[in-house]
Amino acid sequence: MSDIMLSLRKATKLYAGVPAIDGVDFDLRRGEIHALVGENGAGKSTLTKVMAGVVTLTSGAMTVDGADVAPRTPLEARNLGIAMVFQENSLVPTMTVAQNLFLGQEKFYNRLRGIYIAAQQFLQSLNFDVTPTATVSGLGAAKKQMVEIARAVLHRAKVIIFDEPTASLTPEEKKYFFDLVRDLRKRGVSIVFISHALEEALLLADRITVLRDGKHVVTDDAAKFDRAAIVQAMVGRDLSNTLYGARKRSVRPAGPRVLTVQNLKMAPMVKNNSLSVFAGQITGVFGLVGAGRTETFKIVSGVLKRDFFHGGEILLHDKPVRYRVPAPAVKAGIAYVTEDRKVEGFFETSSIARNIYLGLLSKFPKGRMMLSRRETETIGKTWIEKLRVRAIGDHGKVVELSGGNQQKVVIAKSLVQEPDLIIFDEPTRGVDVGAIVEIHELINQLADEGKAVVVISSYLPEIMALSDRILVSRQGKVVEEFSALDATEERIMYAAIH
Repeated sequence: MSDIMLSLRKATKLYAGVPAIDGVDFDLRRGEIHALVGENGAGKSTLTKVMAGVVTLTSGAMTVDGADVAPRTPLEARNLGIAMVFQENSLVPTMTVAQNLFLGQEKFYNRLRGIYIAAQQFLQSLNFDVTPTATVSGLGAAKKQMVEIARAVLHRAKVIIFDEPTASLTPEEKKYFFDLVRDLRKRGVSIVFISHALEEALLLADRITVLRDGKHVVTDDAAKFDRAAIVQAMVGRDLSNTLYGARKRSVRPAGPRVLTVQNLKMAPMVKNNSLSVFAGQITGVFGLVGAGRTETFKIVSGVLKRDFFHGGEILLHDKPVRYRVPAPAVKAGIAYVTEDRKVEGFFETSSIARNIYLGLLSKFPKGRMMLSRRETETIGKTWIEKLRVRAIGDHGKVVELSGGNQQKVVIAKSLVQEPDLIIFDEPTRGVDVGAIVEIHELINQLADEGKAVVVISSYLPEIMALSDRILVSRQGKVVEEFSALDATEERIMYAAIH
């Protein structure tokens, strides 16, 4: 039996004549963990979607267990023993966790209680704390990711592809996931692992493949790489001094107070939370999953509602406000860049330019409903160039973009509104190292221009690199504040946990 489980030869996929992957050779060995890394737009997702039957090759060949195959649907790929956990979850939101797990595997007669018991036992065997009777739409991003992972493992696939599986997981949940992946490898399952967290690739993978601009750059044992070598292969230049630079030696002085939150409550996630945000500064907000960071700022931006009685107070430019929907918050100069770009960030079948222009329209009075095609294209082109969105043509749909370029569109859609307060929720989740530098430069530029900027992130190096002030959230409220000059990762993490 050959050591090669899955192979691609000269794999090429064209969109409108432009290659997303171009003549890529790739081998996946039996029982190995193979990390696939590269910038957004490098072709990682396209390559794995070919394996999973989501995308068909324009030219090239694919083999599984030595046999030529060409899966045209995910079902065909699953019948070949290939399962994929997508970066953006593909669960049915109106169904329960257990129903999603067994979707497509139902027997002719189903006993719901039996499905729930089986799902409970299976989830416990993976150390995943997810209630099988819970409706998926009510789950947070981390628990949705757990269900995706569990469903792929349940299918007993010979090849499992993970696209950014740890982006929404806490450190403890990541440890469970890594143990699970290593256990799958012991059983002979082959793993393809896409991650922008290069430390995870170095820690977990047996081999690493680097793609750049749709082409294969290098494949080698993980032990022969370090972070700097991977970054240089990914982008063709050294970014080690610019990604998460040296410790801050100065911070921006606080300008006028833009936002004040006092005793904010939204049971059960936000509990008597109080904080301030100042113009001309980046306020970093750190906390573990469930700390109430996102919920607090969704209330500020009108996405969620605070408790009706004793819900606290929000002051914008020292004036009390209470937004029940986002539209008045947008008009008042508040922009919220969501952490869940697929569900909340854009209209995926619309063009890039139209998405950006719709962001601008949301600030206009209700009387203006007509779209100006010329204005749409002009504004779209301006922001595509400004944020360096890599797209196949100016009229490409957002759904056709890589994750990082979709994130740039979401940011552009908010910044076109010219807000005074910009809230970035996990701004670089699922974004490659090159785009991280560009997004960080943009965030710093906004603060330098006098904007009040909030960055919510669960990645400590990002908080340390960007923030002038750091707020630590735990159990629904801010429990500690640091100046970036005084903060250390140890002090921040201690405050977040204890």
